Amino acid sequence: MKEMLIILFSAILVDNFVLSKFIGICPFLGVSKNLKTAMGMSMAVIFVLVLATAITWPIYQFFLFPLNLDYLQIIIFILVIAALVQIIETFLKKSIPVLYRALGIYLPLITTNCAVLAVTLLNIEYDYTFLQSIIYALGVGCGFMLALFLFAGVRSKVDHADVPEFFKGLPITLVSASLVSLSFFGFKGLIERLFS
Repeated sequence: MKEMLIILFSAILVDNFVLSKFIGICPFLGVSKNLKTAMGMSMAVIFVLVLATAITWPIYQFFLFPLNLDYLQIIIFILVIAALVQIIETFLKKSIPVLYRALGIYLPLITTNCAVLAVTLLNIEYDYTFLQSIIYALGVGCGFMLALFLFAGVRSKVDHADVPEFFKGLPITLVSASLVSLSFFGFKGLIERLFS
């Protein structure tokens, strides 16, 4: 249980994909303008991460690795992720069209979001069990959600701030993102102390 908590909280706080590893920045910058779209995108990413992990881990462990086809893992994993994103896109289009329109181009971009592919590949590299892989994917997804929520709050303040003309738009957004990411580096020692 302790090991699972370490994996979960490390993925959320210490190794936050967006704020510590700088993976998955495109939707982070694009969808963090308001809390509603940040919530919808986060839920979609968590769903894709967990389901992609639940599908790709057994594919690798029971087919690709035993048959010495592990060189195909990236292609197979991308196909699985693309199929999952299509399912989510179809579901949102029919059931929650407002959220579907709000997410816009960023929803199909989950397919090429390097965070989703990175999680599936890192689960294999870290030699996680199935349950550890699911916990790690859930932690990365929750970390993504935390980063989006925090940054949505920061952006709402920055958008109304008096910023020099040359900083308006993307420059002040990137500066704000870097300041938010600095705060996450303090969690490394905290997690190690809590679970040691």
